[in-house]
Amino acid sequence: MLDIFDRIERDSGGPLGQYFDQAFGYYMYPRLEGELGPHMVFNGKEVLNWSLNNYLGLANHPEVRKADAEAAAQWGLAYPMGARMMSGHTRYHEQLEKMFADFEKKEDAFLFNFGYQGIVSTIDAITNRHDVIVYDAECHACLMDGIRLHTGSKYKYRHNNIVDCERVLARACKEADENGGGVLLITEGVYGMTGAMGILDKIAALKAKYNFRFMIDDAHGFGLLGEHGRGTSEQLGCMDAVDLYIGAFAKSMASIGGFVAGPHKIINYLRANLRSQLYAKSQPMAFVLGNIKRMQIIDSPEGDELRRKCWQITHAIQDGFRKEGFDIGEAEACVTPVHIRGGVAQATQMAKDLRENYRIFCSIVVYPVIPPGMVIFRIVSTAAHTMEDVEYTLKAFKEIKAKLDAGVYDDEVAAMTIE
Repeated sequence: MLDIFDRIERDSGGPLGQYFDQAFGYYMYPRLEGELGPHMVFNGKEVLNWSLNNYLGLANHPEVRKADAEAAAQWGLAYPMGARMMSGHTRYHEQLEKMFADFEKKEDAFLFNFGYQGIVSTIDAITNRHDVIVYDAECHACLMDGIRLHTGSKYKYRHNNIVDCERVLARACKEADENGGGVLLITEGVYGMTGAMGILDKIAALKAKYNFRFMIDDAHGFGLLGEHGRGTSEQLGCMDAVDLYIGAFAKSMASIGGFVAGPHKIINYLRANLRSQLYAKSQPMAFVLGNIKRMQIIDSPEGDELRRKCWQITHAIQDGFRKEGFDIGEAEACVTPVHIRGGVAQATQMAKDLRENYRIFCSIVVYPVIPPGMVIFRIVSTAAHTMEDVEYTLKAFKEIKAKLDAGVYDDEVAAMTIE
């Protein structure tokens, strides 16, 4: 009989694990130290940091830090103990849920301890084996893990391709009708690696022709996109067409958790059936009160100003990259993927040059996070960055592009191979 550990030890480690020993602590699991923000410490040196999803700069906002500290001092991290349904429910949890429902103009909302597990569990709870799921081919891993749990049919359509989406949707509706089930269409508001917005308005228009329910994961749109920060559905004018809206706290909120907003009866059903919340400890009071403060800022004139600053940085750096001839793909939101030619080996040399010589820290993204054959440097704009940060970064990337075109990094990879 095969020993499971023996098999794992003989395995290459997968697309990422194969590089783990060489990359740990530098390219993977790097230690960024100091106060969260555009300037942090990596490997003992101060770096200009473009790797935090801290879009509105709330991580170090003085009112947020004060609310977090006071809540932790008053309540600790244990209260309330137990799952929400049993002994972990408070009026403050209810207050936060009402804030989300009102903000997203939905009847009700339910709080997640963690965005990832909440999304997985939501998909599992609202579909049964007779239902059919339709989803974008580049959905985030949390959506894919929820879809994998589904025991019925599931069909993907080509990324942001409305023609293929309708083709797949028509097939799904026909099958669901024959099986006595329904159709759930799942997509993202903003794709966190490419910065592309989902085609929510085009999908919403298909509701006039097909009978399906529409769920979006708007982790990178919530608090940031739209006139009031209500997300990608507000930006694209289709809030009413979205049946279930999911927001995450790990981006604009600079916190932990998430929520799902939708019709009151559906949200109550989730309250009684969402396994990741039924069988997990309630979100601690310190987090809940801190998140209330964050929402108060997001839904205020100050939130409008923070969004304006973030978009100013985003537009400046994206316009600059395009002007210098870089390929940043479909980037529309506040994530800018800088595509490079060559493979992982060249990319690691470029990243090392950026970090050691230019003191710029940004993440390298490869398969399986993005499709195979792609390598990107991921630039995340925040309201805390400055135009000086943008100008310095563009100048540095212009220089490393010249080195890449001249084959400098190819030579370094060849030298490593010889050694």
